[in-house]
Amino acid sequence: MGSNLDVVLDRDPHELEFHQAVGEVLDSIEPVLERNPHYRHAKIVERIVEPERVIMFRVPWVDDQGQTHVNRGFRIEMNSALGPYKGGLRFHPSVNLSILKFLAFEQTFKNALTTLPLGAGKGGSDFDPKGKTDVEVMRFCQSFMAELFRHIGHNTDVPAGDIGVGGREIGFLFGMYKKLKNEFTGVLTGKSLNWGGSLIRPEATGYGAVYFANEMLKTRDDSIEGKTCLVSGSGNVAQFATEKLLELGGKVVTLSDSGGYIFDEAGINEEKLKFVKILKNYKRGRISEYIEKYPEAVYTPADGRDAHNPLWDHNADCAFPCATENEINDIDAQNLINNGVYLVSEGANMPTTQAGVDIFLENKLLYGPGKAANAGGVAVSGLEMSQNSMRVKWTREEVDAQLKRIMTNIHSTCLAFSEEYHVPGNYVVGANIAGFVKVAEAMIDQGVV
Repeated sequence: MGSNLDVVLDRDPHELEFHQAVGEVLDSIEPVLERNPHYRHAKIVERIVEPERVIMFRVPWVDDQGQTHVNRGFRIEMNSALGPYKGGLRFHPSVNLSILKFLAFEQTFKNALTTLPLGAGKGGSDFDPKGKTDVEVMRFCQSFMAELFRHIGHNTDVPAGDIGVGGREIGFLFGMYKKLKNEFTGVLTGKSLNWGGSLIRPEATGYGAVYFANEMLKTRDDSIEGKTCLVSGSGNVAQFATEKLLELGGKVVTLSDSGGYIFDEAGINEEKLKFVKILKNYKRGRISEYIEKYPEAVYTPADGRDAHNPLWDHNADCAFPCATENEINDIDAQNLINNGVYLVSEGANMPTTQAGVDIFLENKLLYGPGKAANAGGVAVSGLEMSQNSMRVKWTREEVDAQLKRIMTNIHSTCLAFSEEYHVPGNYVVGANIAGFVKVAEAMIDQGVV
């Protein structure tokens, strides 16, 4: 294992997030490589950690004052062994090659776990949509797509949304793709319902993380009902994780954004959640405004100098990190345990540092890693692709039933592989091995390409 990771560290010494993602997977799959020496002979690990293609380009655009700006655009086409590249676009100032490579690498195993015919990719830009007008966002999206369109297609690479890329951005991106290619195909997922989108797609990642949590609880003859839950974030994933938790009888007491977090001891009920959706999705406001409407809640501003996040320091049963990578460190992980949390289901990608993950595993928490627990989003993206290809539209009930089935299957697959490799209940190892074996076998079948 060491030598493979050393090669990655030497080749890309500054890509810390990528190192973290690769290190975790290589650690998990060591027993698989011992049992299957033909994987070593075929250099599967050396090939799987290297993207098939990295596309990087400039994105010039003009703001409402007539000023020209230049951002960077990226698309990492990581692995196509199982199908066309599939994965989101992220518009956020933190976007760089390391973050996109880690996301694309994680996506490889996540997409494999869904059992849908999906390869893996990730892309985006260091553009920040916050504070921009709709017209400025449109100009940026059009400029971004003017380059990206050459590299994507419904049988080649099908991007979706991620942080900073919601329905508005997908609409502008799709419109430009359609104009440039003169075709109406399912080249992006997360589209609006009236022009090719799928029901349940906005809800899928959040719903899926809760379905996965419920499956983990079933292994202890338990359920979400009556559980107090900490949720981070207040975007798409956090909103719909909260919605599904409420539906299943859970109580959510926190939400956050980059400015800070709210703690509402009475619980964020349906009426309060509706307020949050309007605040975030339409007014594009800050979560601090919640306490203006509901003064019984407490708002705590984020302090970048803090060694931990106080959101994770409240009494609860379950935690759903739905904001961003590495938002739970070892101090936060210990705080969660000290406060009675015994289940963590990750709605975000790699939201827990390796030190935090180690603490969860040592304490035998029910811990659903992102590549398994948040696979619902890409699963329903795959279902959206199927509907586009067939020119059909499934009902909300049909898509939700398929989502639930996929999450249940991912859970049982992770559990089965963890037992086969003698670490029962370790969903990290189970997810990594299950995803790796599926991709590795396809790569061997397809030769050295």
